Amino acid sequence: MRIYAAPLWLAATNCYVVSGDGATGVIVDAPPDVSAIEKVVTEAGVVPVALLATHGHVDHIGGAGGVVRRYSAAAYLHPDDDWLAADPAAQLREIFMMSPEGDYEVPDRYEALAHGQVLELAGLEWTVLHTPGHTPGHCSFHLAAEGVLFSGDLLFEGSIGRTDLPGGDYDTLMESMRSQILPRPPDTGVLPGHGPATTIARELSTNPFLSGFRS
Repeated sequence: MRIYAAPLWLAATNCYVVSGDGATGVIVDAPPDVSAIEKVVTEAGVVPVALLATHGHVDHIGGAGGVVRRYSAAAYLHPDDDWLAADPAAQLREIFMMSPEGDYEVPDRYEALAHGQVLELAGLEWTVLHTPGHTPGHCSFHLAAEGVLFSGDLLFEGSIGRTDLPGGDYDTLMESMRSQILPRPPDTGVLPGHGPATTIARELSTNPFLSGFRS
């Protein structure tokens, strides 16, 4: 398996291009900078067949329409975040208090993600974990055989996702952490939506937000 990553756009959102077969790839999250995403794809040397969106915030799906148009890839999102993804430019104005500049093209449709769903893409088996809390439709993606988890904006190195935006809920996020993330093998590599990679064991032992889960 090969993973290429780059922090893109104003929010330094981690965009990942992942391949298990060396020919096709999966993009995890598409910030609103399609030209920068294309550079990551070119570096990976693969043909994207799918875009998996961890959630519907604009810094993770603002480039989704451009990616779909450029690569004819299928875009996936949990339907509980459809309301967020419907108008990325409006998010910038109403949630992030920013003036939208550039093209925030929306895909014609998103394929619906569901908890427990297994997607066979780019030579890998992706298990979808519905992990709400940061947003209602937030999902994490587990590559169990490879020992890797894409945590989106649920779990970061030393922190957790914010829950003060519309649709966020702290108790729901912590329940997602308890039931879906922490039971994974301790040496699982965690690739978050922002910031450096970490592991479940490291976060369980050092992350102050997870102190209540330590035995």
